[in-house]
Amino acid sequence: MSAVSPTPPFRVLFLCTGNSARSILCEATLRHLGGTRFVAYSAGSRPAGRVHPQALAQLQVRGIATEGLTSKSWDAFSGAGAPELDVVITVCDSAAQESCPVFFGDFARAHWSLSDPSQATGDAATLSAAFARTHALVTARIRALVALPLDTMEPAQRAAAVNAIADAFPAETVEPA
Repeated sequence: MSAVSPTPPFRVLFLCTGNSARSILCEATLRHLGGTRFVAYSAGSRPAGRVHPQALAQLQVRGIATEGLTSKSWDAFSGAGAPELDVVITVCDSAAQESCPVFFGDFARAHWSLSDPSQATGDAATLSAAFARTHALVTARIRALVALPLDTMEPAQRAAAVNAIADAFPAETVEPA
């Protein structure tokens, strides 16, 4: 017996608290690498109201479009008129005791812990390097997500596979390009 799997495009929401750096990097990178097979969104439980300039700079250096990227509330993805979602991925850094938002619905859930590059201290080069490291990790994980045969997976398999990506690409194993 096979459950009905969604057909592309797969709608993926990346959630964090501020929606200014990590989730924005994920959204833009999935849009870039996922083609028409994915629709990427991002939101925050307490949106910062602006996208971090270093996130935009990192994306632009990599040739990834930044048009339309905004820091927004997760309220846009709940309730009447909200887009249906297939996968929701939280990106808060549980190692830093950062609280991740909880989002309810009928979709695969995953957690990809990412340290917040905007919390890096030091000069401009240090901050830029922090964003480069985070984006390198995001890119590795997004490439793995895009490679998954999501349309042939049962919902539980889909959730397990997306969660396993974080374990397959821990922060300490990915270096910026």
